[in-house]
Amino acid sequence: MILDRITGPNDIKKLKPEEYGQLAGEIREFLINTISVSGGHLASNLGVVELTMALHLVLDLPKDKIIWDVGHQSYTHKLLTGRREAFEALREYGGLSGFPKRTESACDAFNTGHSSTSISAGLGIAAANKLNDSDGTVVSVIGDGALTGGMAYEALNNAAQLKRNFIIILNDNEMSISANVGGVSKYLNNIRTGQTYNKLKKRVLAVLSKIPGCGNFLINKIRKTKSGIKQLLIPGMLFEDMGIKYIGPIDGHDIERLVEIIGEARNLDKAVMIHVITKKGKGFAPAEERPEKFHGVGPFDVNTGDSLKVKKTDYTTVFSNTLIELAHKNPKLVAITAAMPDGTGLAAFKKEFPDRFFDVGIAEEHAVTFAAGMASEGLKPVVAVYSSFLQRAYDQILHDVCIQDLPVVFALDRAGLVGNDGETHQGIFDLSYLTSIPNMSIFAPKNARELKEGLEFAAEYSGPIALRYPRGTAYQGLEEFAEPVVFGKSEVIYREKDIALLAVGSMVEVATEVRDRLKEAGYHVTLVNARFVRPIDEQCIDELIKTHSLLVTLEENVLNGGYGEKVVSYVNRIGSKTDVLTVALPNVYVEHGNIKVLRQHSGIDAESVTAKIIDRIKGDN
Repeated sequence: MILDRITGPNDIKKLKPEEYGQLAGEIREFLINTISVSGGHLASNLGVVELTMALHLVLDLPKDKIIWDVGHQSYTHKLLTGRREAFEALREYGGLSGFPKRTESACDAFNTGHSSTSISAGLGIAAANKLNDSDGTVVSVIGDGALTGGMAYEALNNAAQLKRNFIIILNDNEMSISANVGGVSKYLNNIRTGQTYNKLKKRVLAVLSKIPGCGNFLINKIRKTKSGIKQLLIPGMLFEDMGIKYIGPIDGHDIERLVEIIGEARNLDKAVMIHVITKKGKGFAPAEERPEKFHGVGPFDVNTGDSLKVKKTDYTTVFSNTLIELAHKNPKLVAITAAMPDGTGLAAFKKEFPDRFFDVGIAEEHAVTFAAGMASEGLKPVVAVYSSFLQRAYDQILHDVCIQDLPVVFALDRAGLVGNDGETHQGIFDLSYLTSIPNMSIFAPKNARELKEGLEFAAEYSGPIALRYPRGTAYQGLEEFAEPVVFGKSEVIYREKDIALLAVGSMVEVATEVRDRLKEAGYHVTLVNARFVRPIDEQCIDELIKTHSLLVTLEENVLNGGYGEKVVSYVNRIGSKTDVLTVALPNVYVEHGNIKVLRQHSGIDAESVTAKIIDRIKGDN
C-alpha cells in the first residue's frame, strides 16, 4: 500500500504523480473502514481527499500553515502528517481528536471546531509572519456553508488590505451540514454554472495565439483588462470587487490542477481565493447520496451505510414532535435554525410548516436578533441550537432579546457533555453565561416527559426562556413523578431528611443512583429535581435547610457561574449554617471521549458523587 509509505509530514512529496490516484483511493478506504467502527465525520472528509493531498504536495509543513475551518474535515491531513496509527483511538478519551489540535501535532496550526473562523485566524498568522520576518505560506480552508457566517466577511474585508501572500481555499460542496440556503449559496451557484467567461477566455486566447506577429501582444492587452470582462460575464465578482484575487471555479478532485493553481497562488503578494468544487461523501455511495446523514455518524455497516446502533427515542425527537404539536395549536409559533435542521430536529417541522420554518445559515448571531424582530411583532419564535453554538450569540441574547424582555424560546440541544467531538462542542458553559443575564429564565427537564411539558410551558411564557437538554437517548425514568411545571418551582421527588440532592436536568438520573447508594449505606436522602436554574427555587431551599444538614447540588455545567454557586450564594446570603456541596464539572475544557468515561474522569458519575458526599459527612463529624 502506498499509504504505508506516509509516516510523517511531507512524505507525500516522495510519491510519483501516477501514484496520487491510488493513494486517494487508499485514504478513502481507510477512512470508511475506520469511521464505520469508531464513528466520526465521514462525508466532509471524503470530499477533501484530493484537495488535502494537493496542499501537502505544495506546502512545506509545519513551516507553512493550513487552517481548517470547523476542522471536522482534517482526517486526511492527519493521515498525511503521520498519525495513521493513532486513528485506532479516534475520538476516544486520550486518543486522536476529530479536529485540529495544536497540542497533538505541530502540523495542526490552529484549533478549530466552530464555523467561519479560519480566514480570521489565517490572516492573524499571516500578519504575525510578516512581523516575525517569516516567509511561510498560510492557507485557510473554508467551506461554502461557513461562508454564510458574518465573521468570514469581517475577515475578508480585512484580508483585502493585506500586502503579502495569503491563500483562501473556498471548498464548495453546496453543503454545510444540511443543504446551503440564502444569497451566498445562490451567488456561488451562479459562479459554478456561469462558465461563460472561462470558456470564452480559452477560445479567444487559442485563436489569438495563432496570429503571427501580434498575437502575444493582443493576449497581454486582454489580460490587463480581464477584470472588466469578468465584471461583465460573471455575476457580482464579489471577491474581486473586495480586492481579493479570485481563481476558479476548478475541480477539487483534480490533484495535478490543484497543485498547479496552489503553486501559482503562492507567488502573489496579496490575498488569493481559490474556488474549488468538491463532492461531499465522494467515493462512498451512501454518503454521496445523503451527505447530511453521514456528516457525523456512529458505527455503521460499510456495505449498506446503515447505522449499527439501535434507534431509541432521543431528546431531539421529543422536542421535534412536541414543537409540531404546539405549532398546530398556535399559528404564531415559528421555528428558527442556523443551518442545523436535521441536528436540532426541525427538519420535520419544516415539512409540516414550511412557511413558519427559517434556516438562516451558519449565522447564530443573526438567528437570535432575527428571532427578536419576530417576537417584537407578536410571533413566538423558537430558536433551536446546540448549546456550544449559542455562545456565539451572547451579545444578541442580552442586547436584542433580554433587554427588551422579548418572548423568545431557546431550545438548547446537546447541553452538558456531548462526548467525542471534544472541547469545542461540549455544552458545559450555558448555565454560566445565560444566568449572567438578569431576566433570562432557564428550565432543565429531568426526562423525556418533562421536556415536553417544559416546552409547552415555554410556548406560553411571556419572556425570554431557555430549555436545556442533553444529547442522546431520552431518560424515561421517574415518569410517575409529574408535578405540573410552575415557574421557578422545583419538584421534590423523595422527601426525607439529613441529605438533600438538588439535581439539574440530566443529573437527576445520576442523583437517583446516588440516592440508592446512600440509602444502602444507611443515610436518609431527599431528592429534588431543580427544574429551574434561573430563577432558583428559594422557597424550596428555605424548607430544606430546616431538616437537612447537607445540601448537594449536581449539574453538568462548569462550577463557575453554575447552579451550585447560585445555591451557595443564597444560603450564605440568608445566614444559614447549612453545608452545601457543589458537584459540577471542573473549570476546565473537557476533551473528547465517551460521555460515561468523561463523567468518571470529571467526578460527576454516581460512584464519584457518592464518595464525595460520604467524605464530606465523615469530614464534618
